[in-house]
Amino acid sequence: QVQLVESGGGLVQAGGSLRLSCAASGRTFSSYAMGWFRQAPGKEREFVASISWSGRTTYYADSAKGRFTISRDNAKNTAYLQMSTLKPEDTAIYYCAASRYQSADERTSQYRYDYWGQGTQVTVSS
Repeated sequence: QVQLVESGGGLVQAGGSLRLSCAASGRTFSSYAMGWFRQAPGKEREFVASISWSGRTTYYADSAKGRFTISRDNAKNTAYLQMSTLKPEDTAIYYCAASRYQSADERTSQYRYDYWGQGTQVTVSS
């Protein structure tokens, strides 16, 4: 079993940056692909980015391409989401999740993830 805890959220002005962290417990972190999702008020949870267990393969939603970077450090059992050039529409609760699926396409679906963190709030002011 994997437990996930997100941190790094907060209030930032438009154009600013934040780095989210996702700390995992357990010795099997490196065997899972990781993903970041977000959910804004009144909207469904949406895919943001994913990374393979090795870190060699990353995949982004169109809204994240060129602005967000997903990474991981298996030695630290931690995944990251570096967000830059933030926009008010990026305001949401951000969740990290762990997946056994190896296909980047499949990892765009929240239903392909086995474990979830509790989320961290990101608010971007205009």
